[in-house]
Amino acid sequence: MFEGIYLENPNYLWLFISLPLLIGWYLFNSKKAQPVLKISSLKGFQQKTNFLGKLQPLLFILRLLSLGLIILAISRPQTMDVSTRTKTNKGIDIVMAIDVSSSMLAQDLKPNRLSSLKRVATSFIDDRMSDRIGLVIYAGESYTKTPITSDRAIVKNALREIRYEGLIEDGTAIGMGLATAVNRLKDSRAKSKVIILLTDGVNNSGFIDPKIASELAVEYEIKTYTIGLGSNGTARAPVGILPNGKFQYGMTKVEIDEELLKTIAKNTGGLYFRATDNKKLEEIYDEINKLEKTEVEEFKYYNYEEKFRPLILLALTLILIEWLARNTIFKSFI
Repeated sequence: MFEGIYLENPNYLWLFISLPLLIGWYLFNSKKAQPVLKISSLKGFQQKTNFLGKLQPLLFILRLLSLGLIILAISRPQTMDVSTRTKTNKGIDIVMAIDVSSSMLAQDLKPNRLSSLKRVATSFIDDRMSDRIGLVIYAGESYTKTPITSDRAIVKNALREIRYEGLIEDGTAIGMGLATAVNRLKDSRAKSKVIILLTDGVNNSGFIDPKIASELAVEYEIKTYTIGLGSNGTARAPVGILPNGKFQYGMTKVEIDEELLKTIAKNTGGLYFRATDNKKLEEIYDEINKLEKTEVEEFKYYNYEEKFRPLILLALTLILIEWLARNTIFKSFI
C-alpha cells in the first residue's frame, strides 16, 4: 500500500510525540470534565449508564486521528518516478584484426587458439555497450569480415563464423592485416580509434611491410594494441594435411615476432601483451577493456506526485464530524 511513497519532510514526524502527551492529558482531566455531586446515598439515582456517555471518548479519538493525519500531511508524502537517458560523449571505434592462419589451430590454448580467442572476444564485444566494432581477418592475405557497426549481434555472429578452411592463402601477413584495419578506421569520426591486432606467428606473407602499416596508423591517430598468442616453447599444431583432408598434428616451436609487435604498439600509443594460456588471454582483454573507457553521460528526470491532499481532506472530515457530534448529540455531556 505504501510501497514507493517517500516523505519530503520526515522531521515533522517528531510531532507524533505530542499524541501520547495529549492522551495522558486527556486521562488526567477526564474525571474533571463532568460536574460531581457528593451525597450520602446514591440509591435514589441508580440507573443504567447512558449509551452516549460511553461513546463520548470517541470525540477525543477523532481529534487524535485528525491531528495524526495533519502531521503526516505536513511531512509531504509523495511518489517519485525516475526516467533515465544516457548520452555517449566519447564513442570509440574498434577493429579487431585476427590471425586465422593454420597455426591458430594449435592446442596450447584449449581447445585451440582460435576457439579460445573467439570466446574471449565475444565477452569483450558484450562489454562495449556504446562503441562500434569491426572485424578484419588475415592469414597470407587479409579482408574485412565486418565493417565497424554498433550492432553487436552482427559482430558476434561474424566472429562465431570465423574458422580456418583454407579459403585464403595460409601464412601470417601482419602488415596486411594491420593495413586493412587502418583502412576501416581512417575515415571514422570517432574521437578515439583503436585496433586490437592478434597474431601467433611472424610476418612471412603479404606485400605490405608491418612498419609501413604502423606508420599509417600513426598518421590517422589510431592506437594499436598488439597481442602475441601462444605458449612458450613448443605446442601441438598442424604440420601437414592427411589424405582425408584433415590436419596432421605434431609438436612445433612457438615463434612470435614480439619485437615487431612491441614496436607497433609503442609507435601508435598502444601496448603489447603476451597470452600464453586461456586465463592470460582473458586478463588481456579485460585490461584493454579498462584502458579504453567510453565516456557516457547519464541524465535523470524526476517526476514527483504529492500524496498529502487526501490526508488533509480526511483530517478535515474527521474534525467536522467531531465538531458536529460535540455540538449536537454529545452537547448535553459537555
